[in-house]
Amino acid sequence: MTTATTSTVSLPADWRDFFALTKPRVMTLVIFTGLCGLLAAPGTIHPVIAFTAILCIAVGAGGAAALNMWWEADLDAGMKRTAKRPIPTGRLSAVDARDFGLILSGMSVMVMGLGVGWLAAGILAFSIFYYAVIYTIWLKPRTPQNIVIGGGAGAFPPLIGWVAVTGDITAMPVLLFAIIFMWTPPHFWALALFVQIDYAKVGIPMMPVVKGEKSTRWQILLYAALLVPVAAAPWLIGGTGAIYGIAALALSFAFLVLSVPVALRVAEPGDAMKPEKRLFKFSILYLFALFAMLVVDAALRNQGLLA
Repeated sequence: MTTATTSTVSLPADWRDFFALTKPRVMTLVIFTGLCGLLAAPGTIHPVIAFTAILCIAVGAGGAAALNMWWEADLDAGMKRTAKRPIPTGRLSAVDARDFGLILSGMSVMVMGLGVGWLAAGILAFSIFYYAVIYTIWLKPRTPQNIVIGGGAGAFPPLIGWVAVTGDITAMPVLLFAIIFMWTPPHFWALALFVQIDYAKVGIPMMPVVKGEKSTRWQILLYAALLVPVAAAPWLIGGTGAIYGIAALALSFAFLVLSVPVALRVAEPGDAMKPEKRLFKFSILYLFALFAMLVVDAALRNQGLLA
């Protein structure tokens, strides 16, 4: 239990504080990749059921994020990047945040099961557990590999979206999961390099803090290199057409190229870390563009315009 669970609410909470608990910027990527998985899947789905599936993915992600903020409230209070979140500032009690997260998580899984399918609901439930318990409570405070293993938490949405349409798990949605899984370490470590002081201050063993910058930088390059074949794999197995394949190779090589100066440089005190920030920003664009091209490719193939 975090020390913040006994904190006194000093400011009135409103809907914006509860909304902030869901980490809306992260949720945008979750919704987008889940929607892309749904749209790229073979078969048809009723628009109302499709909307229900994406809504449940969003609400489930928001519930998991709220549970994350509840558990880490005392850590958030000690970091400049997170000190203004609702619990550390006293706008919300940790207990209210916890209950809000549990309600959102439970409702999302139940509605997904009843309205879409129980396989999709089961995966959604496991993804919430993965993020809130396996990553937040177990991995994050114990190992510098927290992001590597915990990357699975954010990789579930396209898998859930695909299963919502097809009702089963095949190689394609597993590969979509693998893409985000491999993308997460270089994406997050690029961020960790320029906020590592925050993590060190509260004792979170992020890779730059525990293993040092040099090791982290080379691991970013390694994962960026591994991402190239993983991102191209849906095309290589015949699950997509050339539109996606060419886009995946181009975007992945750009990611790799931007990782090279991050791996080779040595940051000085007061360094603005422009290559690291550039890579972090591109990594977000990368995932949006890659999954957008997946949908474009599927749409063209469905129209018979692409072999």
